[in-house]
Amino acid sequence: MAAPFKRILLKLSGESLMGKDGYGIDPEMLKHYANQIKDIKETGVQIAIVIGGGNIFRGLQAEASGIPRAQGDYMGMVATVINGVALQSSLENVGIYTRLMSAIEMRQIAEPYIRRRAVRHLQKGRVVIFVAGTGNPYFTTDSAAALRANEINADVILKGTRVDGIYSADPEKDPNATKFDHISFDEVIRLGLNIMDMTAFTLCKENSRPIIVFDINKKENLLKIINGEKVGTFVG
Repeated sequence: MAAPFKRILLKLSGESLMGKDGYGIDPEMLKHYANQIKDIKETGVQIAIVIGGGNIFRGLQAEASGIPRAQGDYMGMVATVINGVALQSSLENVGIYTRLMSAIEMRQIAEPYIRRRAVRHLQKGRVVIFVAGTGNPYFTTDSAAALRANEINADVILKGTRVDGIYSADPEKDPNATKFDHISFDEVIRLGLNIMDMTAFTLCKENSRPIIVFDINKKENLLKIINGEKVGTFVG
């Protein structure tokens, strides 16, 4: 059976790289993600990745320090570049060809983001890591993921989290919370469920770009999704 997706955008949070340390980058988590990505790469799927920077710095935290929001957001963008370089190195250690593309020019570190070049890299079988968000303050890396997924025409956004899908309430706080296997964009908005920030979510809704929310920490979940198995919650 053919895989359901030919091109995917994987959204990873910066916090997902922390592991048990609560800060920074855990080498074991890098290996975990690199091996999962290698497994799906071997199926022939084209892979783009957007990674956050919350394990190092969050723009919203800056305001409490007296740093203007815009400046804080730029600091957060630089944090995503650090994570991207780390993920790139980890992927190359397992034999995956990659390209790091930044929305803010850092020519000694990454290629500048150019949509056509990114698509060409994907067509050549390279894993493309998008960093520095959208290149603009006031936009989250979720918004960057939605934007890039639409620009490269990804079949789906795979949002890796620490929970196994979308629930009617926070499953860590409400034992009666129920999981959704499938939910529409309109239902998410009506129920006020927090999947992505509204800018990102609206961009996906308006362009009919489906989202799968799943537990990225559970080994083989990513491969199961690529193989067409039902994992997590499908939004669309």
